[in-house]
Amino acid sequence: QAQLVESGGGVVQSGGSLRLSCTASGDTICIAPMGWYRQAPGKGRESVATITSTGRTNYADSVKGRFTISRVNAKNTMYLQMNSLKPEDTAVYYCNADPICDWGAGEGTQVTVSS
Repeated sequence: QAQLVESGGGVVQSGGSLRLSCTASGDTICIAPMGWYRQAPGKGRESVATITSTGRTNYADSVKGRFTISRVNAKNTMYLQMNSLKPEDTAVYYCNADPICDWGAGEGTQVTVSS
C-alpha cells in the first residue's frame, strides 16, 4: 500500500515561514480531494486546509490569509505554504486524501513556532 509522507516541518520564530510537503509513495496517480490537518498537544484534531481535485481550496478561519494549499497532481504531491506563523500554529501537521486513493496515513511533521 502506498503511504503518505509529510515533510518540511521544523522550528521557526514567530512571523516566519515554512513549506510543508505531502507525497504519496508508489507510482499510481490518484487525483482526489486532499487536505492538511494538525494536532497540538492536549488538543483535538483541527482541519487546516483542503483542496479538491480541481484545485478549489478551503481554509480554517485561523489560517486564512497566512497559509496556502496547493497540489501537483502528476506527482501525487500537495503543499502547504505557511507564512506569518504564530506560536498557536505549533502542532504536528498531517495530510490526508480521499479514501478512494487508498493511501496509508503518514506520521506527520512537527511544526514549532517560538515566540
